Amino acid sequence: MQRLKYILVWLSRIFHCRGFGIQSPTDYWLVRYVINEHWPYYQYATFENEDDWLTQKLGQLYFRLANWRQPTVIESDAYWNYFQAGCKKATFGESSELIRMTLDGDYHQRLAFIYNKVKDDTVLIVEGLWRNRSFWKEVKADERAVVTFDLYYCGIVLFDKKRHKQNYIINF
Repeated sequence: MQRLKYILVWLSRIFHCRGFGIQSPTDYWLVRYVINEHWPYYQYATFENEDDWLTQKLGQLYFRLANWRQPTVIESDAYWNYFQAGCKKATFGESSELIRMTLDGDYHQRLAFIYNKVKDDTVLIVEGLWRNRSFWKEVKADERAVVTFDLYYCGIVLFDKKRHKQNYIINF
């Protein structure tokens, strides 16, 4: 049943594949070579058969994001092995570089706390968008969230104030 839902979500987003329609070269590169990269990375073999398909898919995305961003500190309560494989020098703790949050507990208060510490180079991952689409609309509408990528299973928020506000739907 879960696989059927995955196929339906993928088909509903078919026109948002591989960066089609993205005019920004930076955003196109991020979608094409980080978010939707299909070539196998050097660490993928160590993650095979570890988790279910969604955990593995998100973990590989987090690996690529850590590999691209190369943060010194990562804030996450899970997926440590994926993040650590992407950036060996990274430690885990309170961060303003790469932050992963889930929609568990009081996530509105957590997001307010995150907004108080973000910088222009902060990358925020909001996991579990399909559970609460109205919350994602609030995140997109906030003026501090400059560029957002809706991947259905998670969202990526960039806070670079030098850029124009843009919201993308990506077939992930």
